[in-house]
Amino acid sequence: MANPGDRVQIKTKKGTEEGVLIPSSEKNVVVIKLDNGYNLGFEKKSITSTKILKKSTSPTNKKQKITKNKSLPTIAILHTGGTIASKVDYKTGGVTTDFSPEELVSLFPELKEIANIESELISQMWSEDLRFAHFTLMAKAIEKYVKKGVKGIIVGIGTDNLAVASAALSFMVESSPVPIVLVGSQKSSDRGSSDAGMNLICAAEFVSNSDFGGVGVCMHASAHDQSCNILPGTKTVKLHSSRRDAFKVVNEDSIASIDYKTRKITFCNSYRKQAPLKLKPKMEDKVGLLKVHVNMFSEQFEFFKGYKGLVIEGTGLGHTPGQSPNKETAIHKKMYPAIKKVIDSGCVVVMTTQCIFGGVNLNVYSKGRDLQEIGVISGKDMLANTALVKLSWLLANEKDVKNLIGKNLRGEINASLKYSEEFM
Repeated sequence: MANPGDRVQIKTKKGTEEGVLIPSSEKNVVVIKLDNGYNLGFEKKSITSTKILKKSTSPTNKKQKITKNKSLPTIAILHTGGTIASKVDYKTGGVTTDFSPEELVSLFPELKEIANIESELISQMWSEDLRFAHFTLMAKAIEKYVKKGVKGIIVGIGTDNLAVASAALSFMVESSPVPIVLVGSQKSSDRGSSDAGMNLICAAEFVSNSDFGGVGVCMHASAHDQSCNILPGTKTVKLHSSRRDAFKVVNEDSIASIDYKTRKITFCNSYRKQAPLKLKPKMEDKVGLLKVHVNMFSEQFEFFKGYKGLVIEGTGLGHTPGQSPNKETAIHKKMYPAIKKVIDSGCVVVMTTQCIFGGVNLNVYSKGRDLQEIGVISGKDMLANTALVKLSWLLANEKDVKNLIGKNLRGEINASLKYSEEFM
């Protein structure tokens, strides 16, 4: 009798398929996971024969001992969970984060050719569950391994909020004597199409052999297994839900690229050089993000009365509803007063744009000038999520928040954007 985890061959009148048997939620359906990672279901009555090709072997809990090579540098791999630290759970047929960092390293022996590996599991979670407090935990773990004298640090994390985490850590780590690189994976590490191994290997090569002293992101440069890019921590977004090259830089260039075959590192932009560690890991919790959309109500803004900070993801150059050109828009007369109530309650309100490229300019249209008059601050070309974590960090660590929010601290603002050229 076949059990979940067994490799089986299933024959029907339509043909033959091979894969790993996984549990089915329907008693009359048999499901196998194909080698390409997809699941295929068969009605039991359609199956003419089932053959067990290979019985599953129980996974061992014994961790592999890592022997250190004195000629290689030592790097730390810190894990928070996510797809890069995931594999198929044959009890559910889904993807789970159920193995340790040591086990992850054992999947990619190439890592041990690059550096000695120290590892620690910070948390075991999907990145969509992250809160500001988790960024603080990451920062403190980074501090711990910097003090231990490692040559570089890799943070393994889920891709959904990888870019947010990289931005948060960019502000927390004012300077660093080692490279800090966040790595994710769009495909689980046990799939043939996984990008986990290449991303980790390229990241390990970079943190072991560069003088980069900031926070960056290492992910596939294209859909092919050719190279990875090192992306700036505050200017990176996930632009595709599933492609391996989902992460791109907005209003800036990549920091470097790593050729996967040759391991050659090519810098393509200026970057923060290494310096003694300066760390401010605190975050203010009561900071929100509101996306402007059609058919808004003033109550949506008023919800944030009493918050310490609010980032508005406005339309175009940084706009919200606020004018009433006809009877259908009479409700818009309440919008600016609602925003002002929020500001008057002590909340710092920052405007960003939901456009992918470009930035905010509150001086072009009357709406922008009206928003400035009630106290809304321009976020310039900051990404909305970057502005969110920057505002949170400033509120927890600095006094002159309203002034510093518009200053370029970690490459989050591109001062070279030429608005005048855009409007000619």
